[in-house]
Amino acid sequence: MLSYIKKYPISLFIILTVIYLSFFKPPKTDLNEIPNLDKLVHVCMYFGMSGMLWLEFLRAHRRDHAPMWHAWVGAFLCPVLFSGCVELLQEYCTTYRGGDWLDFAANTTGAILASLVAYYVVRPRMKINSKRQSMNNKGER
Repeated sequence: MLSYIKKYPISLFIILTVIYLSFFKPPKTDLNEIPNLDKLVHVCMYFGMSGMLWLEFLRAHRRDHAPMWHAWVGAFLCPVLFSGCVELLQEYCTTYRGGDWLDFAANTTGAILASLVAYYVVRPRMKINSKRQSMNNKGER
């Protein structure tokens, strides 16, 4: 457990923040008048959660060559399942929140977008930087 805290500190903070935001009673504001603003917030929350899980996975495991399916499970599938659990808990365990399929879809969209960016943009760049570092280290010897 302690190794997860060391490898994923920012991700754990974001997860705790998402839990808090998912269950606190939001105040009434004029922002409630903007159509679908809450869906954009859901996309952003889960983009941030999934994206940080990806970044910390890629950083923590760049030397041990962990299989990529571990990242897909931990940084994509787990946030999607977590989102479904949160929506069910909001529906059945709170009186001031309700579960919403569109919220679940927005959360999943955020996780999908973060996973695509991480896999196709961030991961290749980290590989290039890792190769450059190893070449520089060999040149210094």
